[in-house]
Amino acid sequence: MSRISACLVAALLVAGTVAPVAAQTAAPATTAKPSKLKLTAEKLKDMKAKWSTNKTKLKACRKDVKSKGLTGDDRWFYIEDCMSKG
Repeated sequence: MSRISACLVAALLVAGTVAPVAAQTAAPATTAKPSKLKLTAEKLKDMKAKWSTNKTKLKACRKDVKSKGLTGDDRWFYIEDCMSKG
């Protein structure tokens, strides 16, 4: 009788560990949006150097950023888009 009980317990343990693993693999993988990726210090330095050649446009873009209340990486991505517009 104890052998049957041990086998039953082992079967339940195996079944209990398989179900959560299957549920975890069924979840869709999420990817980060490009706007939420962190800027590297080197990339930010390159962007600032490029923008400094057109200070009047940079000033206008910074004014837009301030009026929109953007902060962090969102601020830098907005300035990058603003500076690239013709």
